[in-house]
Amino acid sequence: MRSIFLAAMAAAALANGATAAEDPHTRALAAGYKAAFLCSGVFNAGRPEAEIAADDLEGIYPDYQALVRTLPAVVDRQAKTVSVAFDPKLPPRIAAWRPNLGCAQLPIGAAPEAAANLPRLDVQPPPAAKANWPHGDEKATARTPKALQPLLAQAFDPGVYGGKTTAVLVVKDAKIVGERYRPGYDLHTPQRTWSAAKSLTATVVGRAAHLGKLKVDGPAEIPEWRAAGDPRAAITLAQLLHMGSGLWTDGPGNRTDEVYVGGGLVTEWATRMPLEVAPDTRFRYANNDTLLAARSVRTALGDGPDALAFPFTELLWKIGMRHTTPETDWQGNYILSSQVWTTARDLARLGLLYQNDGVWNGERLLPEGWSRFVATPGPAQPEKGPGYGAFFWLYGAAQGLPEGTYGMNGNRGQYVFIVPSKKVVIVRRGFDSAAARFDEVKFARDVLAALE
Repeated sequence: MRSIFLAAMAAAALANGATAAEDPHTRALAAGYKAAFLCSGVFNAGRPEAEIAADDLEGIYPDYQALVRTLPAVVDRQAKTVSVAFDPKLPPRIAAWRPNLGCAQLPIGAAPEAAANLPRLDVQPPPAAKANWPHGDEKATARTPKALQPLLAQAFDPGVYGGKTTAVLVVKDAKIVGERYRPGYDLHTPQRTWSAAKSLTATVVGRAAHLGKLKVDGPAEIPEWRAAGDPRAAITLAQLLHMGSGLWTDGPGNRTDEVYVGGGLVTEWATRMPLEVAPDTRFRYANNDTLLAARSVRTALGDGPDALAFPFTELLWKIGMRHTTPETDWQGNYILSSQVWTTARDLARLGLLYQNDGVWNGERLLPEGWSRFVATPGPAQPEKGPGYGAFFWLYGAAQGLPEGTYGMNGNRGQYVFIVPSKKVVIVRRGFDSAAARFDEVKFARDVLAALE
């Protein structure tokens, strides 16, 4: 819907002699993009503004690139906000940081004072202690096999695997056997997961299911669909997890810029799409299905402070993911399809939770067999490439990988491979562009060969 809407606006503007830079809505979205990434990069990750500009704000969507380079930004380190002016008659676009919840954007046209009304989560994590890996970072590493050492270096050479790598990490038998970072990054430096966050959503759903808060094979709990006669009320949570909701989207991929960078609400945008085909009859990769799954969890948990705290108290902090920040819209809906900031080690921890079928330090956190569920092909599958389970991609012999391999994938080169038969987890982080992608499957194949 958004792409059709913007295409119509752009056509009308160009017919009147305007350029894309003069289109007011595109300018607002580009300003929101810059505010969002500067805010999260500075206050979640502690990275220099110049580095954020070179990494997060380059190689982005072409419709925003030129504007993002030129729109002026102000970083207020005391207030922990970023504002980007885009229209002399409107307030700047503003992203504001909060503890635990990271940055949220105010809606277009909102005054800076509105940041004081953003939802907050003041729950404190358990006191940090020196704990052994994987719950902590002590005794995390084992000897790096000789054959693996050159691969770790080559991952950062665009001439070998392509892309723009920031981190690689390899876990074998629950120990880190390879780990390397770009200068300026270390084990505590988070960056955006993009769509690798969808796998975290599956895990939040699994945790809620294990606690008896919801039923995966039951209808998703979406309040906006409760009107009598709404056929969407029958869509199950499993159908959302499989990207098989049957809901209309503006094409595969379903760019959700109005939520991601427009200050729009999950409850305004993701919930409004009509049915297009019968559920379970078509695979359609869609951010909206993930946003709806997260919305369903929030509803099932009571839509209050406990629901806001749930991902932290019931999952992230339980498995040592202390450097992970899931962000929300300005009304507290988690944007768990993309907007999570985390580290390579925290992603490896999530992979190990699945390798252990949802058990952590002897405590079952996910339903028995949940790992098998997310790694089982859904009723409808992509037409080409890897298969799809429940917010996880599926690999095997067709990609030259062991059968049963599955993983988390995100834009700009975020990859986590879980290889149960080899007891291996492979993490790669980066800032790839569409023109220069990392060859993640070749890297995974080479890593596994080096570990033999």
